[in-house]
Amino acid sequence: MASITRSGVSENLSKMEAQLKVWSTKLNEAVARAGDAGHQAKLDSRKQIDELKVKLDAARAKLDEAKAAGGEKWESLKGGVESTWHEIEVAFKKLLH
Repeated sequence: MASITRSGVSENLSKMEAQLKVWSTKLNEAVARAGDAGHQAKLDSRKQIDELKVKLDAARAKLDEAKAAGGEKWESLKGGVESTWHEIEVAFKKLLH
């Protein structure tokens, strides 16, 4: 298995940090829209938003863990990070559509 360079890991982590910022902004926008929704829609949105917040917190934690671990441990953490990313993408699609 090929080893990922430290710069490659740093680049991946930087991209992930940027994506987390984008998702946080979108989540804040969704919270604002949920406030304008009707009662049932507001309840449904609130549940999805709360679940998404938990997933974003988990993603931040995994990203922090990956940053602290460095390139040597990236391969072992990569699967968990990618899985969390996928869950967030699915949750955003569900919330926004």
